[in-house]
Amino acid sequence: MSAQTFDWRGRSIPFRAGESLAAALEAAGILTFGPDALGQETRYFCGIGACQCCLLRVDGVVREACITPARAGMKVEALEGQP
Repeated sequence: MSAQTFDWRGRSIPFRAGESLAAALEAAGILTFGPDALGQETRYFCGIGACQCCLLRVDGVVREACITPARAGMKVEALEGQP
């Protein structure tokens, strides 16, 4: 059985059932997620959705990566430009 993956900037990121986007990205060695609208680097920080430091665009909708469960086939992008 092949691993489940989502797309991060053209790269397939594997994840385990129940894992958040942030945890899967961190496990893949991706520690920063690109700039936000103010140019500040986004990243995994609090892990509970309170700090808003890990905002990403998920299938076109802005979401907190730390509390968004990974699903097969998701398209996950930086908020602004390319990291």
